[in-house]
Amino acid sequence: MRSELTIVIPAKNEAKYIGTMLESFICQDYPAMADTRILVADAQSTDGTRAVVESFRDRLNLEIIEGGLPSVGRNRGAELANTPYVLFADADIFVRPYLVGRSLDYMKRQGFHAVTANVLCKSGIFLDEWYLFTLNTLGRLLGFGTGMFLLFDREKFWEMGGFDPRIVYAEDIHLTLRLERKRFAYVPGYVLTGNRRFRKMGYAKVAGLWLRTVINLYNNGFYYRDHRSYWDHRVSE
Repeated sequence: MRSELTIVIPAKNEAKYIGTMLESFICQDYPAMADTRILVADAQSTDGTRAVVESFRDRLNLEIIEGGLPSVGRNRGAELANTPYVLFADADIFVRPYLVGRSLDYMKRQGFHAVTANVLCKSGIFLDEWYLFTLNTLGRLLGFGTGMFLLFDREKFWEMGGFDPRIVYAEDIHLTLRLERKRFAYVPGYVLTGNRRFRKMGYAKVAGLWLRTVINLYNNGFYYRDHRSYWDHRVSE
């Protein structure tokens, strides 16, 4: 069966996590998963990320490409895609076995331009769950999604210009807020992630950054400020 999907994963020093993420793709019930091209946009990892990815070549249709910051890596992967749909996924998530097929079906049946999913924490404390519940709720109410799991109609993605490479933080929110509300939705289901952002930055700093983000959702200048610390903490393990 020919796949309608290309998956793009930006990564930097994700050797500890990306194996679990790729295992979750092996377990998907999407019939064309074996034919689905997975592009890992590696930003010069030094921890063996590439070796972990290479170890999955016998089970997935994998290719490593040169990456950079998340927006750059995602765009480079999307440039190589020739399928109707592109799924952007973070390297440290676990995708539930039904989610890829369900998301594609949702897109096609409802005519959405993009869909995302709720994010839950697989190994955290109550604060982790509370923060992510807040993120999911605000995303549904205000109409934005994160790049942890974001499925796009490829033509619409490029019509919008892709991810803005000048944005270091919240480039995914910036892009999805520009979609028509009726053409963007949350798929029933979720992905799992860890709590390293909270542990590295501290709960108060993460909460403060997210609060400023919500306040400035429609302030274009906010996205172009230097929020690099969020990315630096994310790749420091």
